[in-house]
Amino acid sequence: MLQRLKTFDFTLLFAPIALVSFGTVMVYSASMVYGPVVLDVPSNHYLVRQLQWMTLGVIVLFLISMFPYRHLKRLSKLSVLLMILLLVGLFFFGSTVNNARSWYDLGPMSFQPAEFVKIGIIIYLASVYANKRKYIGDFAKAVLPPLVIISVLLGLIILQPDIGSAAIIGLLASIIIMNSGIKGKHILLLTVVTGGILLLAGSQLITDERLNRFSGAYQPFESPDSDGYHLIQSYVAIATGGITGEGLGQGVQKLGYLPEPHTDFIMAVIAEELGFIGVIITVGLLATIVLRGLYISWRCKDAFGSLLALGISSLFAIQAFINLGAMSGLLPITGVTLPLVSYGGSSLLIMMASLGILNNIARTVKVKEEERQETHEPLRQQPVQQRTKPQGVRRWQS
Repeated sequence: MLQRLKTFDFTLLFAPIALVSFGTVMVYSASMVYGPVVLDVPSNHYLVRQLQWMTLGVIVLFLISMFPYRHLKRLSKLSVLLMILLLVGLFFFGSTVNNARSWYDLGPMSFQPAEFVKIGIIIYLASVYANKRKYIGDFAKAVLPPLVIISVLLGLIILQPDIGSAAIIGLLASIIIMNSGIKGKHILLLTVVTGGILLLAGSQLITDERLNRFSGAYQPFESPDSDGYHLIQSYVAIATGGITGEGLGQGVQKLGYLPEPHTDFIMAVIAEELGFIGVIITVGLLATIVLRGLYISWRCKDAFGSLLALGISSLFAIQAFINLGAMSGLLPITGVTLPLVSYGGSSLLIMMASLGILNNIARTVKVKEEERQETHEPLRQQPVQQRTKPQGVRRWQS
């Protein structure tokens, strides 16, 4: 057991556990008033639930870290079937939250299938393109078939509608495909076609409500009491916090001003209570996870493991960017949570599971590198005077 622990990537253990622990504290601070006032539940309601999910998430991280990631290849096709069934089932058994039919209500807990799709699509694409590397230059045979699956999944998510999750999954797929080894002309073709589809879909999906989100993001002070209200309250929280913040638990914007302070706008609460220092610590821990994952992807010699690590790292980077962009006015508000920090059971569990996969890839890379070093060790330790030149060289010299 001790030998196994030595192979763990402790950066990918410390950073997530530190971040999720910090996030749990901030969830309690952000929801201690929101819970009793808005939902008529005890002030520690969200704290208790988040602690339960955090504990389960840490256990899942360690367990999956022990599971050889290569076995996930066998589950890739099954994961596609499961993703489609879960998304189709929402139209019959799903619950509507914030005008989107994207949740399964299971009584004491809720589950959002789009969270599973995020990691499922990474596993599927990493497996498919790792297997197709020998003929990756054949667009029709190697590149096109997985795009059909991606299109079906994105279509089902957009119909809920859940534009935020669809954007994340679309970006994830694009990153994996572009790094799979396909030709540059195929990347250009996909870019043009994708752009055209987005313009066409956008013209059909744009509603007054979605247009108002753009005006609320980029012109918030023109409608301070409606579309721009949420962003303005986020600005107030950020400005109030300054460098050191008002103090943990002392924020005012969470008292009915900020919407969903424990989920979408939790970074605004951090900014107000812990200031710029708290924001830097949070972003620093997220960046540590992303950069470490990219480094592991670069070191991994196995195509499947490399693409898998790249996808998981990109998932954290994309989701954090969209959340931080929404609370700062860089992007429209889409309801995307901050990884490992915001309240959310299914999101937290999937993120911790994906970090378990990433840690197993890191462990495998570390073991392989140690084996290669041990294989070459005798040659390096052999005294120089005992090494003899090949017989052919001696004959050439004579």
